Amino acid sequence: ENWMTQRNMSPGALAALAGLAALLSGVAPPAATPDTPPPITEFRIGILSIENAAERLRNNECLRERVEALLGVPTTLFTPADYEGVVQGLLGGNLDLAWLGASSYAKIHLQDPDAVEPVLARVNLDGGAGYYSIAFARIDSGVTSLDDLRGEVFAFGDPNSTSGFLVPSTEMSQAGYSLTPGEFFGDVVFTGGHEQTIVAVYNDTGPAAGVTWTDGLGEWEDGYTSGALRKAVDAGLVDPTEMREIWRSKLIPEGPIVLRKALPERVKLKLVAMLAALPSLDPDCAYGVVGGEVKAIAPVDHEDYATIVEARRRIAQ
Repeated sequence: ENWMTQRNMSPGALAALAGLAALLSGVAPPAATPDTPPPITEFRIGILSIENAAERLRNNECLRERVEALLGVPTTLFTPADYEGVVQGLLGGNLDLAWLGASSYAKIHLQDPDAVEPVLARVNLDGGAGYYSIAFARIDSGVTSLDDLRGEVFAFGDPNSTSGFLVPSTEMSQAGYSLTPGEFFGDVVFTGGHEQTIVAVYNDTGPAAGVTWTDGLGEWEDGYTSGALRKAVDAGLVDPTEMREIWRSKLIPEGPIVLRKALPERVKLKLVAMLAALPSLDPDCAYGVVGGEVKAIAPVDHEDYATIVEARRRIAQ
């Protein structure tokens, strides 16, 4: 089964787009009701541990500035050490916005379907709305496929990562590669994130191979067009010509940008409008925020992640 869901716009996505159009055309929001949430006094953005904290802060400072100017309240970036920090921040109502992988969104939804709502996702340069988990190894290791990794150490990123664990572990297991240490791989480890996996394999500091995410577009020598590998190349951490791709997953649905569901609707509309316009208004900012070049940031809703939610549900049983 392909992990990618159909891309026909669902009613929720169409409603989000309609709201965006209304905001941009200056249509007034609905009148306040007794159930209207109180005005916000601060705004908090969570950033997954795709790269080191300093890079995350640097790449998202432009977003923080834009949100603060848009909403007129102090806005803060939070960079937890792992995905779970962002997940728990959203579940606890301590974060207002984050760009998640589909698996992290699924975990949140299964624990509390009223915590967040997916509103937007990246669209690649080719118009596709998906990405891949890829496994890679150093060329000088002689590893050219998963079959060459019997008895070797294999690295995943974070247990809550879609491309760094959920999808590759599921597909590899289905293909007959046991993830129980010692049965096929000599050991299976978690590095803590995409950048850590890439650097560990590249520097030959333990794992013979590992997984990360990419759009699969462009050239391997550039780290492809976008993704964690491209960010590592841009940061000068690795030279991809010294590594090779040895495995690729089926297409994965792009992870959503989520908003805390309890935010005032007017705040949500403003944020959706600004984020959707970011690639055209400020391409450099969008490049850093969503991990590379994109064609657009477009509406999504929960139904776009139903397959991933069900996969996480099965794992939790």
